[in-house]
Amino acid sequence: MDIGFDFFAQLLGHSFSLWWVILPAVLLGIVMGAIPGFAAHNTIIILLPLTLVVDVEIGMTFMIALYCATHLGGGIPAILVNIPGTGGAAATTLDGHPMAQQGHAQQALMLCFFASVFGGLITSIITLFAMPYLARVGYYMHSVEMVVVMLFGLTLIAVIAAQDTLKGLIAGFFGLILGAMGADHIYAAPRGTFGFLELFDGVPLIPALIGLFALSEAFAMIEQETILSRAGQERMQRATWRDAFDGFLLALKHWWEVIWTSIVGLVIGVTPGAGASIAAFVAYQLSRVFSKSPEKYGTGHPAGVIAPEAANNGVTSGTLVPLLALGIPGGSTAAVMLIVLQYHGVPMGPRLFIESPLLAYGIFMSMVVAYIFMIPTILPMARYMSRVTLVPTKYLAPLITTFVIVGAFAPREYLFDMWLALAFGLIGYIARKTGYHVAAILIGVILGPLVEQSYLRALRIGGGDPLVLFSSTLGNVLWALLVISIALPYFNAWRRRRHHRRTRAA
Repeated sequence: MDIGFDFFAQLLGHSFSLWWVILPAVLLGIVMGAIPGFAAHNTIIILLPLTLVVDVEIGMTFMIALYCATHLGGGIPAILVNIPGTGGAAATTLDGHPMAQQGHAQQALMLCFFASVFGGLITSIITLFAMPYLARVGYYMHSVEMVVVMLFGLTLIAVIAAQDTLKGLIAGFFGLILGAMGADHIYAAPRGTFGFLELFDGVPLIPALIGLFALSEAFAMIEQETILSRAGQERMQRATWRDAFDGFLLALKHWWEVIWTSIVGLVIGVTPGAGASIAAFVAYQLSRVFSKSPEKYGTGHPAGVIAPEAANNGVTSGTLVPLLALGIPGGSTAAVMLIVLQYHGVPMGPRLFIESPLLAYGIFMSMVVAYIFMIPTILPMARYMSRVTLVPTKYLAPLITTFVIVGAFAPREYLFDMWLALAFGLIGYIARKTGYHVAAILIGVILGPLVEQSYLRALRIGGGDPLVLFSSTLGNVLWALLVISIALPYFNAWRRRRHHRRTRAA
């Protein structure tokens, strides 16, 4: 079959004809993404019998639309109540929630939705036309390169530590220690499990995420009447449709931020084993490094909302590249999709694009259409969802606690995970009250074991020689970029101080 403009035009029209599948999936995905613990793969697993009995094209279209929408939905509670709906939205809390507290919830939601929709749309189109080239990225991103990529995310701990060096570093290292729990990656010897078999696979992400952010936030809410500052409450009570439109214009001003951070997410998503959490933290850190005003990050800066949201939606198309091109699922959601494709006897790899090009390219085209369907929802969602910030905390706190405890139970269906979430909730609450940043703890929990795994694998490949970390050309380029990203903020700060001194002297 000739793959040209006519082919893609026909495919686009066909994907729009499946609106009756895409629209319900988008709405369901937004709702499930906004509930902590109910990520895309949980929802798809629940609906797996449905996707197995329908035609493979219908099933894949439904799963793809739902997958995209959950990433958009995850940013909603992250902004409104400081509770990320998914791991990929954890970095969104750093600037999104401060904006909401200041009464700019509509603008923050508009930034989130704009970055999510257009970041996902851009990367889906890129993937559609650059599939053969993107498939090769997985061949070049090995253990050495992944160590450096994840170190980009870990350097965010240093950024948080810049506000209070000692407390920031303590929180980060505490998270790394928690992340080291479970069986080690070489001999499978248990470490720090305290005899609990449920911790043998390491600290589960969802209970840790829910406890550190959701439950600790719910405990803190009880002590105050509203999550808004006094000025923020007055601003929200006067909010109109104009505020949502202002958020849209603000997002347009940062169009370049959306493009390049979504491409960062796409490249990280193409790498098997990476995911939205890594992409969001890496994009946030890179955005701050190359910003002209890095000191504004963490205070409600628009770029701090855009970068992680564009990146974690850029991941959506990236994770499907190794699945379709190599038969290797790029993440947990892609693994569930692989089950559906195998059940229907669909071949993976180059054969898929030769024997079933309509299905192979149709998957990415349905992703494009799903994001197009999300566009009309942007303004109304930002306008009405922002009103949640006006709800008194005496109603919000018990409601959040109920939902997130169920969310902690849902992924593995262990009662142990509910108690674990409560334990992390207490840790998070104590951290908040004593000035330690829970985001630094979570970064350690998420990225710590992944860095260790890639590092040990690289050492085994290199025969125990640590210099193997500098044996790759691409890896050395990434090392150089990492050093630049660490040094650049200090260089810019020195240059600003020198300019300020010159100005005062003149």
